[in-house]
Amino acid sequence: MVADSSSKTRFVTIGADIGGTFTDVVVIDELKRSIYSTKILTTPEEPELAVLRAVDEMLSLTSTVAANIRILVHGTTLATNAIIERKGARTLLLTTKGFRDALETRDELRYDLHDLFIEYPQPLVPRRRRLGISERVLYNGSVKTVAAKNEISEALECEYAEGVESIAICFLHSYANPANENRAKIIVEKILPDIPISLSSEVLPEIGEYARVSTTVANAYVQPLMNRYLEKLDSKLAQKGLTGAFFVMGSNAGTLSLDIARKHPVRLVESGPAAGVSIAAHYARAKKIQRLLSFDMGGTTAKIALLKDYNPTRAAEFEVARISRFQKGSGLLLKTPAVELIEIGAGGGSLASVDALGLLSVGPESAGSSPGPACYGQGGKLPSVTDADVALGYLNPNYFLGGKMQLDRNLALATIDQHVAGPMSVTNIQAAANIFEVVNDNMANAAAIYSAEQGIDLRSYTLMAFGGAAPAHAWDVARRLGISEVRIPFAAGVLSALGCLTSPMSFDFAFGYMRELNDVDWLYVNRRFRELKNQGQEQLRDAGIKKDLTITFSVDMRYYGQRYEVSVPLSEPPFDGISVDKITGDFYAAYRGHYGRKIDDVPVEAVTWRVNVSGPRPKLNVKWPSGAGESKSADPKGQRNAIFAGLLEPVSCSVFERRQLPVGAKVSGPAIIEDTESTTIVPPGGEFHIDDQRMIVINISKVSA
Repeated sequence: MVADSSSKTRFVTIGADIGGTFTDVVVIDELKRSIYSTKILTTPEEPELAVLRAVDEMLSLTSTVAANIRILVHGTTLATNAIIERKGARTLLLTTKGFRDALETRDELRYDLHDLFIEYPQPLVPRRRRLGISERVLYNGSVKTVAAKNEISEALECEYAEGVESIAICFLHSYANPANENRAKIIVEKILPDIPISLSSEVLPEIGEYARVSTTVANAYVQPLMNRYLEKLDSKLAQKGLTGAFFVMGSNAGTLSLDIARKHPVRLVESGPAAGVSIAAHYARAKKIQRLLSFDMGGTTAKIALLKDYNPTRAAEFEVARISRFQKGSGLLLKTPAVELIEIGAGGGSLASVDALGLLSVGPESAGSSPGPACYGQGGKLPSVTDADVALGYLNPNYFLGGKMQLDRNLALATIDQHVAGPMSVTNIQAAANIFEVVNDNMANAAAIYSAEQGIDLRSYTLMAFGGAAPAHAWDVARRLGISEVRIPFAAGVLSALGCLTSPMSFDFAFGYMRELNDVDWLYVNRRFRELKNQGQEQLRDAGIKKDLTITFSVDMRYYGQRYEVSVPLSEPPFDGISVDKITGDFYAAYRGHYGRKIDDVPVEAVTWRVNVSGPRPKLNVKWPSGAGESKSADPKGQRNAIFAGLLEPVSCSVFERRQLPVGAKVSGPAIIEDTESTTIVPPGGEFHIDDQRMIVINISKVSA
């Protein structure tokens, strides 16, 4: 796009998303309602550098300055990567004496009952740095033993604590009474005043010992890293003249203030993927798509989420760093509100290899941004999915990132030949096709398993694909899932960054209070709800949001003696004894929806009470480019041969410029649609049209298997 040459002040909003391979930045020019975007290779050692470079590029393009940025919203995978790659802080855990092994005993459930050699991720804190303290709070909140000052002091002076960078404190039943944790914090601060401290009573004031200690430790583990990063980015943006609001994307698909993000960085673990789901939900509402499969494939990972009735499923907990990617219970448990999705190591940078049995595998290892795929010409020696896409003719080596980056097809073919084709005794083109099919099969299998767990038949769903790599692979993933319609939004390659600008500021609060409903102290519940509601409203006011607030209440409930809860929506407090019948009836309905039955003559108990306070959802005030004039005809800019599944002979494809395709244009495949951030593939037998929001809508119902 050409920048406006007008002398008028150009106020803009910016969304930024740091991925494992690329950093994406989207700018909306508020005056012209125009959208601009860029992709820059992520700078893993100093991730803020890529953000700053991208912002500078966009400010120059829009002829404005940092002082005219009204809002900047930032999503990142840094916290996730720190946990997965074990690059967090040297953390010390202070816990109740006798409970130092809770991170290893976990919840005592086996994710595979028949595996005699079952493995779990290693705890983020080794046993030698998990120290027991003689203190005890009972389940009802009464203090039996006060936290021992001398023990805490000695723990901090022991050899295992030397060089500690962060401290997690998780005492038994602190959700009921945080007095001992608060006392320990005061003692620690006097001895180590510059070390960040995470209290379980603040990070996760809920029942469940393993979930609470695991989440608190994770918060402490990433806190120094995220604090340094956010402080550096905030400082350098301020030096450039940024005076507008700076928010961070949370895993619940809401935005957080900088202060909250620094204090509770565990809420950022699914930050980037949540932004993608947020924009998918925006389009689902706009296009009235009730059943949507969100498919986000970037350079490092693929993220898949289900949206029903325009909204994603939300979860109170999720796992990272799974030993077995498809098996729940094999990862590190984090209990924090999040969009429910599945993430696998399948992206453009995913590396392909052949094992001793001659079997091809793709991912989860990735070439990342450095050295990147072999075709980048930056020293990558192993073949990746991007190399396969170049070899098959899907990507134009001279038009990658709109021509900003040149790809080397010869390097791609050579590395595929050496590491895949040779060991499998096939041609390099056949090997590239195999890589393409294997990675697509991995993603389709993940989506199929995930949907089956939810009891959902994907054949009635629409697949929405975005991320740098997804538009090239979406048709084949959809074909494998039995999905006939694929949608590629405008600016698909940077859509998660745009999603940052469609997310409301949102705060989640909870308190643990386990009682049978007939025994609930409703005065206490009403008081706690009122306190948390006021706290959320105050945080929104601090961010400049004072009206159009949405406040929701819910409670996690179960039958007495059960292990798992279901979430039950609540009306606005106050509640009293008369409310019991209504809440019980709502629980029965929710339980039946999950399990298909109702259990009679078993008491019902409440476990965790929740409040969400959200600001208004930002409107995406964008005027999409209209394409080539008023004509509905689509003229290709050229032809290019490509290889498709089952057809190893080259097929001539019409090549289109995405931004020149007019609304209403309808074209039969095979076709290649190029944009500055992504390339869309339409196979033989498929057809596409451009809808009123500049979305590519692909019909693959006639594509042969």
